[in-house]
Amino acid sequence: MATFTQCAPETVQAHPVVEVVLALGSNYQADKYLPLARQRLAALGEIKLSTAFQNPDFTATVDQPKPDYTNQCVHLTLTTPMHLQQLQQTFKTLEGDCHRCRQTEPKQIRRVTMDIDILMIKLVTIENSLSKESISKSMSDWIVMADRYPFKAHEEAGVKELILTKL
Repeated sequence: MATFTQCAPETVQAHPVVEVVLALGSNYQADKYLPLARQRLAALGEIKLSTAFQNPDFTATVDQPKPDYTNQCVHLTLTTPMHLQQLQQTFKTLEGDCHRCRQTEPKQIRRVTMDIDILMIKLVTIENSLSKESISKSMSDWIVMADRYPFKAHEEAGVKELILTKL
């Protein structure tokens, strides 16, 4: 069974990552952008998908209704390890490729074509033996991104479906 450690993303920016659990979300044309994101993520390695959930926007109010989100978690085992900072940039570029527009006005109802958040990572571990340069094939335990924890209900359900039941 895996163990979990919380960590601020900035403390592991320069470390190579071998596995990542992502939260994908879209409240605008999800049927178009979720498949595109999954296809692009699959080009980075092996992916496993949770069930896609449709959820109300938790920031919506009676006075300011907002469109529902389609959310899905993805477990990605990278073909080639990447530093966390590089992964973050890759996902930001993918959001842009999906025509993601950031909110520009305070009361604007956001159309989010694609939002990709890193929930958890596994780092490559270095053996503390005679050769510190050899990278171990065994992987570290899961690191939960502190800025994403506690998980939202749909994220927790997706993580449990992908990770906890498979390890």
